[in-house]
Amino acid sequence: MAQAGEQAREQVGEQAGAQAGEQEAPPAIVQRALPFAPWADPRTRRLPGILPLAPDDWLEADDAFAAQMAERDRLIAETPATVHALLPRAEPAARELLDTVLEILTARPGYRVGAAEVLRPDGACVPLDRAAPLLTLGRLCQEDFCLLEAEAAEHALTGAILCFPASWTLAEKIGRPLIGIHRPVDVYDDDLARRVQRLFDAIRPGRALWRQNALLYADPALHHPRREDSPRARPAADAARFVRSEKQCLVRLPKTGAVVFSIHTYVVRVEDLTPEQAQALADHPIGRAG
Repeated sequence: MAQAGEQAREQVGEQAGAQAGEQEAPPAIVQRALPFAPWADPRTRRLPGILPLAPDDWLEADDAFAAQMAERDRLIAETPATVHALLPRAEPAARELLDTVLEILTARPGYRVGAAEVLRPDGACVPLDRAAPLLTLGRLCQEDFCLLEAEAAEHALTGAILCFPASWTLAEKIGRPLIGIHRPVDVYDDDLARRVQRLFDAIRPGRALWRQNALLYADPALHHPRREDSPRARPAADAARFVRSEKQCLVRLPKTGAVVFSIHTYVVRVEDLTPEQAQALADHPIGRAG
């Protein structure tokens, strides 16, 4: 976590050094390396690319921890209605998720979990507000969390803390079933929707799953919302200098039966990929986004 703190201080210093009156973009919050490149592994190169998840691999804290958490704190404080939604029927699942994460963090280095507050590895102290479980969760981990619960023939999005959306908005998706959540993704057709729903139905407590995606972006901003009716920018190849990759995990909560869809976001400069990752990217190109 020392590296995370050092990175945050460097980024704050860069921002403070800007001349008065100048409008400069905030410094990019990036990881120094991408631990897993999905395009380089044949198991994850094609959809859906699902793999079993070891219990200790669910929640991660990487070298961007302090900087990402500072951005999460800012978004939750300034725009809570944008990054948070919780339908009344999902409140039991949200409370169960908070309890589950707190139990995990109790054993994680750098965390101190008390009865009323949590001390994070970056030194920030987060009050435990059990009346706002997802907002509290959003300040504890780098992950975003979405709750999906069975409704009729599909699972629907019933709650989320989503600070780092990648070209979608929570307000448009809350309450929708899986196929509605993925609109207007072209590859998410009826056949894939049925396969994904069967996958959700088969998830069991203690047997989590994960996948990872990746796209090239020109803009490294973590908070990257886009409405469904907004045109999607496709930057030129020479402008897409960042790899944005999400580690997406599916975890079944044992008491409420809700499925947790968690998202750990990596943003890495293309030049920081390993030689092996860069060669695999040349051999198996990925898409470009905004």
